[in-house]
Amino acid sequence: MKNILKLEEMALLALSVYLFSFLNFSWWWYLGLFFLPDISFIAYGINSKIGAYAYNILHHKGIMLLLYFLGIYFQNETLQMVGLVFFGHSSFDRMLGYGLKYTDSFNNTHLGKIGKEK
Repeated sequence: MKNILKLEEMALLALSVYLFSFLNFSWWWYLGLFFLPDISFIAYGINSKIGAYAYNILHHKGIMLLLYFLGIYFQNETLQMVGLVFFGHSSFDRMLGYGLKYTDSFNNTHLGKIGKEK
C-alpha cells in the first residue's frame, strides 16, 4: 500500500510540472522556488508548535490548490505558479514520507514517525 501512495504523490508532482508548463514562466522559476516551503523549518527555532503550524501552512495541498485556483480566477499567473510549485513540493515531500507535522515533534507526522526510532 505504501508504494501505491508514493506513486500517487509522484503523479501529483508530475501534474504540477505539467500544469506549470502552461504558464508563461521559465523553468528556472519552478526549480528556484521548489524548496522555498522548507524555509518554515526556521520557525522550529521558536518552538515545535509554531514550527508545525508554519510547516503545515506551507505544505498543505488544499491551501496550495486554493492559491492556484485563485490565480486562475483573478488571472494572476504568479499565484498560479506559487500554488503549483508549492503543491509539487508537498507531493515530493509526501513521496519521501514527510507528512504534515503534529505540534509535539518535527518527527511526528500524519504519515507516521520519521527518522530513527529511539
